[in-house]
Amino acid sequence: MTVLEPAQTRDAAVDPRDPLRRLERLFDAGTLSLLHPRDKSGMLAAIGSIDGVRTVAYCSDATVMGGAMGVDGCKHIVDAIDTALEQDVPIVGLWHSGGARLAEGVDSLHAVGLIFEAMVRASGRIPQISVVLGFAAGGAAYGPALTDIVIMAPEARIFVTGPDVVRSVTGEQVDMESLGGPDTHTKKSGVAHIAAHDEDDALHRARRLVSMLAEQGEFDLDAARRGDTDLRALLPESPRRAYDVRPIVHELLDNVEGESTFEELQAGWARSVVTGFGRLGGRTVGVIANNPLRLGGCLDSVSAEKSARFVRLCNAFGVPLVVIVDVPGYLPGVSQEWEGVVRRGAKLLHAFAECEVPRVTLVTRKIYGGAYIAMNSRALGATAVFAWPDAEVAVMGAKAAVGILHKRALAAAPEEEREALHDRLAAEHEAIAGGVGRAMSIGVVDELIDPATTRSTLAQALAAAPACRGRHKNIPL
Repeated sequence: MTVLEPAQTRDAAVDPRDPLRRLERLFDAGTLSLLHPRDKSGMLAAIGSIDGVRTVAYCSDATVMGGAMGVDGCKHIVDAIDTALEQDVPIVGLWHSGGARLAEGVDSLHAVGLIFEAMVRASGRIPQISVVLGFAAGGAAYGPALTDIVIMAPEARIFVTGPDVVRSVTGEQVDMESLGGPDTHTKKSGVAHIAAHDEDDALHRARRLVSMLAEQGEFDLDAARRGDTDLRALLPESPRRAYDVRPIVHELLDNVEGESTFEELQAGWARSVVTGFGRLGGRTVGVIANNPLRLGGCLDSVSAEKSARFVRLCNAFGVPLVVIVDVPGYLPGVSQEWEGVVRRGAKLLHAFAECEVPRVTLVTRKIYGGAYIAMNSRALGATAVFAWPDAEVAVMGAKAAVGILHKRALAAAPEEEREALHDRLAAEHEAIAGGVGRAMSIGVVDELIDPATTRSTLAQALAAAPACRGRHKNIPL
């Protein structure tokens, strides 16, 4: 490997697609060293620092044949991945490529395949982050998709086949943005994790995630205690009212200079679950939270899959997990069954059951049915399960359960007495069949905690657990 001296920063007149200019903006100032001389390969790779973290990066050279990937350009990416693996450091890919070079034929296709093989070799061993700044078409679409996190700038377009091909084959009329723009991939397909405001923001978010994953820090329990606040005050008064869980997540995690450390992933897709990274008492943690604002917080096929991928991402890189639960169960319906809620829900069960990192669950209001098991239950190996006072743990809500179990008795009761009977039977059912008291008595809920000490309680439980890291790759579920 030939390491060159850092290049001089280009002036403002340089082509904004210039790969050296983009890499210099990604790395800390003055730390960039090229891994190979600049050439006409359509790719440039370098090593440097991001917030002091040693990092490898490669960037499409869109000024040469639109960044199309030939044999030499693909070799630069493979070499960059191998370098990152040898040095055990993160790798960031900046993508702006029309795909494989047509003129090089099957040679270029084979070379692109070697990139994919290298990415899979690196999967789960080093963080791989993709930032799509322009086109990522054809073979270049699958490069980002094989990495851990995909960030899209507003000008980014990811698709296997462009609008002209789609139109000629299927007759569908679609433009490039609708086919593969940030809205499509952050709200409909789930391919991308973050839609950035502009190119600078995309690079900033990549830098932030490198720091989160590579410099995870240690728990500072005093700092966690200093940030304690009554999180239950953020819940609506009525237990039946929907609410956005994000304010609870932001308050639970650290704030630095008035800004939350939470970096949400896939915010626009599968919105009944919120996932992302933040810091708790100075330590990077992953957060999964049911969001009652969407579908009442129900798990469905896509939110189960989204959560499963995130659990595996955290496990692969040793990131402890905080699971915030307020879920009425799985979303019922024909469409859910046809969309594979059983198959995709099983992914979440599998992900938690094999997870080795410390992981705690907090039940805020309720946890019912199959979702009770799926959301990091004790049965699946949770480090600890906590609940706020008055939280409900059951197969289903007591009144709903009684409506099924005592349907005939309720129907036979005089109408004016029926509601009182329903309430009495529900109270008896809750005392006998479940509730948080029963859950604690059999050890599946460890402790009722004061909402005002939630931060410090969760941090202490995670800090006390042995640090672990899973040994598996991060397949894009």
